[in-house]
Amino acid sequence: MATKTEHTDLASAIGWVPPPGWPARSRAECGAMLTAPGQRFEMEEVDIRGVTLRTWKNAPPNLRFIAALGRSHGMREFVIYEDERVTYDAWFRAVATLAREFQARGVGKGDRVALAMRNLPEWPVVFFAAVTIGAICVPLNAWWTGDELAYGLADSGTKLLVCDEERWDRIAEHRGAFPGVETVFVARSETAPDGAERLETVIGQPPAYADLPDLELPEVDIQPEDDATIFYTSGTTGKPKGALGTHRNLCTNILSSGFNAGCAVLRRGEAMPDPVQKTTLTVIPLFHVTACSAGLMGNIAAGNTMVFMYKWDPVEAFKIIEREKVASTGGVPTIAWQLLEHPERKNYDLSSIEAIAYGGAPAAPELVRKIREVFGALPGNGWGMTETMATVTGHSSEDYLNRPDSCGPPVAVADLKIMSEDGTRELPTGEIGELWARGPMVVKGYWNKPEATAETFVDGWVKTGDLARLDEEGWCYIADRAKDMIIRGGENIYSSEVENVLYDHPAVTDAALIGLPHRTLGEEPAAVVHLAPGMHASEAELQEWTAQRLAKFKVPVRIAFSQEVLPRNANGKILKKELSSFF
Repeated sequence: MATKTEHTDLASAIGWVPPPGWPARSRAECGAMLTAPGQRFEMEEVDIRGVTLRTWKNAPPNLRFIAALGRSHGMREFVIYEDERVTYDAWFRAVATLAREFQARGVGKGDRVALAMRNLPEWPVVFFAAVTIGAICVPLNAWWTGDELAYGLADSGTKLLVCDEERWDRIAEHRGAFPGVETVFVARSETAPDGAERLETVIGQPPAYADLPDLELPEVDIQPEDDATIFYTSGTTGKPKGALGTHRNLCTNILSSGFNAGCAVLRRGEAMPDPVQKTTLTVIPLFHVTACSAGLMGNIAAGNTMVFMYKWDPVEAFKIIEREKVASTGGVPTIAWQLLEHPERKNYDLSSIEAIAYGGAPAAPELVRKIREVFGALPGNGWGMTETMATVTGHSSEDYLNRPDSCGPPVAVADLKIMSEDGTRELPTGEIGELWARGPMVVKGYWNKPEATAETFVDGWVKTGDLARLDEEGWCYIADRAKDMIIRGGENIYSSEVENVLYDHPAVTDAALIGLPHRTLGEEPAAVVHLAPGMHASEAELQEWTAQRLAKFKVPVRIAFSQEVLPRNANGKILKKELSSFF
């Protein structure tokens, strides 16, 4: 069990001491203030699929409402992509025009509209054109192969597909594998490909969206529990499963993120500030729930400007941050590390950065300190998954510095519990077991997979597959993915614990632990690391570093070095099954 003293020791180890008088209030007091009757984060109980859950009373009722919020920001810039700039007004004109075209092509409530493209200005247009007429948007992983994209189209029963030319080049040869797709629009193609139409014939190119007619959205009745999205799980093992999300799921995230931000302010004893529109750099793919649900929805509601990149590149990110005065960025810990460690960082004015937040993978406590030290920015972290449509826990600023190994407590409308391996018994505070989560952000289940749904979703709870513990104040600590835990001679080794120690070494910027088969012990730990530019470390040095900080059975028996950052899926998770080739 992690005690307050242990938290203090770890915070001190990364060089942070709480300022005098902090915290001014407990997290419970902050929650009570923010959720009081009449306040923005007031809650109410709602019956959702037979389970009574707390929900945000003031959450938008559906995604049509969020689109209207976006329209209200008028000439404020919404999306910047290279030399293209799209205002909120222009975006909404394109959404309304495309929504009507979808209806004209026979798309109705409950029909699936797939979206397969990199982060382009067209992405949020297609997404909202689909969901505002009651269709189910299916954002497909743009990193998938043609076979994988065809699987997603067939599995979801997609009726209409919108993709960019690069994705269509992969998909076209598999056309017979998804006969249910009746219409295909391809963006950024010089000519109409065989079997498809150019998206630009309907809405033009992004710089011309402002010239489209000022139309209203088609009238469609949409309830909070209506289906809105199918996001596919990362599929690190087996076929990806489509998580069926509702309008309430996505709308919940807006207030969950705001609640966490409000807690950070009240913990300092400060008054809640007036909202200020800011610029954010989005580097996580929008087909991931972190970027779409936790990012896009809140940014539209707030009227923030979002900058998209063709692909992630630290130096290009530095240029964008300096030019556009970006206030926040992040996504996964690797991106934060690269921003910190890249030798070109000193050549750019990055003083506009106020916050770097991430989730998707455990982060080393040392990263928390460096964000504050190098950028003078507030670090932020949270936990969620595709099945929870992103945010369940979160903390930032002083709270994160004070508990740098935690992903924060649950937001006010969410519940967490730690369960035994067989799922029959809730474990006491401090014990490690499987994390179960409940709340209005949890999806309905898996698309057309009733057995997998019944196995994972139980009486409103989702069995996350993460091993975690809760402390005495409810803060959550992710120990490992259940399938990533290494058992060496009967001793459990949580890979994130060893990885965090390796991350603490000044030369290491990427690390992953895997199990190597062993005849008598079952398996032994081995690590693959990537070193910072210009830094050096040997296998023996890193083994000694780990041995000084952890029990000897946790020390990697072998350490391999990768010249590149470790391979990840689009959700930021390291593809550990690809690392065995290093040994």
